[in-house]
Amino acid sequence: MSTVDLGMPSVRPQHASPSSTLRGQRGFPAMAREELADPTLRGNLRRATSTIQSKRSAAVREVRDWQKLRSAGSALKWQVTDHLPEMLEQLEESVTAAGGVVHWARDADEAGDIVTRLVRERGANEVLKVKSMATQEINLNEVLAHAGIRAIESDLAELIVQLADDTPSHILVPAIHRNRAEIREIFLAAMPDLDPSITDEPSELAEAARRFLREKFLDIPGSVAISGANFAVAETGTMVVVESEGNGRMCLTLPRTLISVVGIEKIVPTFEDLEVFLQLLPRSSTGERMNPYTTMFTGVHEGDGPEEFHLVLLDNGRSAVLEDPEGRSALHCIRCSACLNVCPVYARTGGHAYGSTYPGPIGAILSPQMTGMSGSDDPSSTLPYASSLCGACYDVCPVKINIPEILVHLRAQDVDRRRETRGDFHSSWDLALQGASTLMSSPRAYDLAVRSAGPLTSLLGGTNIGRLPGALPLIPGWTDHRDLPKPGASFRSWWDQREKDRARGGSAPATDSTPQDDRSGLEEQS
Repeated sequence: MSTVDLGMPSVRPQHASPSSTLRGQRGFPAMAREELADPTLRGNLRRATSTIQSKRSAAVREVRDWQKLRSAGSALKWQVTDHLPEMLEQLEESVTAAGGVVHWARDADEAGDIVTRLVRERGANEVLKVKSMATQEINLNEVLAHAGIRAIESDLAELIVQLADDTPSHILVPAIHRNRAEIREIFLAAMPDLDPSITDEPSELAEAARRFLREKFLDIPGSVAISGANFAVAETGTMVVVESEGNGRMCLTLPRTLISVVGIEKIVPTFEDLEVFLQLLPRSSTGERMNPYTTMFTGVHEGDGPEEFHLVLLDNGRSAVLEDPEGRSALHCIRCSACLNVCPVYARTGGHAYGSTYPGPIGAILSPQMTGMSGSDDPSSTLPYASSLCGACYDVCPVKINIPEILVHLRAQDVDRRRETRGDFHSSWDLALQGASTLMSSPRAYDLAVRSAGPLTSLLGGTNIGRLPGALPLIPGWTDHRDLPKPGASFRSWWDQREKDRARGGSAPATDSTPQDDRSGLEEQS
């Protein structure tokens, strides 16, 4: 694969700034263990992800050339990745020509400073926000609050998370971990004028949120809104925002000043290329043929929409991802969340276990590359292992990101780093695998170990092997969460006995460890 000329000095690109919300406080195993103990969370996740999966499957089956669409989307994303510097310059020229102003932010700190300065200069003490992963990534709400500016989320799910002083746990449905009863309690606590008799019916909750937000839309001092963008067209300078509630369109048209924080990877080459992505995204995300609201705006126009438009192009570790030929396709993500909805790990742990703005399979490959993996104690180093490598995420990805392949690549990087650190390399995993290598290299030693397994485990009570002592290498990590069946007679032992019985003129009886069906199958294969 060819390398990409970044158009800059030969200096290693910097990773995301520590102030960004990409690195958790603790590693995935510790966080996941806590989340698994919450049965309500698991029930909420199971119901929500299964519903979204069903809708997506139905919407995809309607498209006869779906695989061709996926291939087209992947090819366009590779075109962007291979020519990103030139396309960024083209985007800047297009936005400037349309009356907008472009700002470049190397990391979360610079982006936060730029947005705060722009809001202050306009005398605003409140801003409206459209749902945006990039602004969550740079922790913008907290940055603005520190400057005395209140950010009000206009997306229903984001509003629920904000009012509960919580954090999002899903790319598409930030409040997926909350059920209706919990949302009712959140609204009653945060909305003083709300009728206490309100039920947890979705229509009543949505109406309460609508009344709460409508007042904010129509009366904002300074009239400033902040958004992200699903796509940014290099050819025309057009920003594209897709959503389902209409709040985005109001934020993009009513305020006098609009500030969009957009990751540098969100570029598409031409306006015509939107045809592909506007078919892939809604079907993969919400299971719809098209998004209810697709808003496109290009610069500023007198008497129509915002009077000022500022585009903040955010790097924050994306150049570090671009540097790795094996991992850079993580930047192709269009934030549909399809991989989260099919992931068996996410369905059980939820998004908070990942500790990053980007949870699930895509977060497991994107966050570690953006932040870097600095050591065994670094929470980001645990994310590539937060997967069973089942491949379901790759099957549903609309732009064909091979997530399992990148996960293995990142695991290899982590192992290589540990190999270079004396002592760190000699972990229980390494000792166990070295022992397995020695054992399997000797047929005699392997046969002895297998023959001994049955008699040794017979000393344990029950039909399965329960939790084993933590002093043993590797194995306790399995028995802490799984029941292992006790081994019966080994195949070689069974075969030796079978041959002895035949030599004596008898037939080899079926045993508990070799049922009649299995024994017949072996004879047929021989």
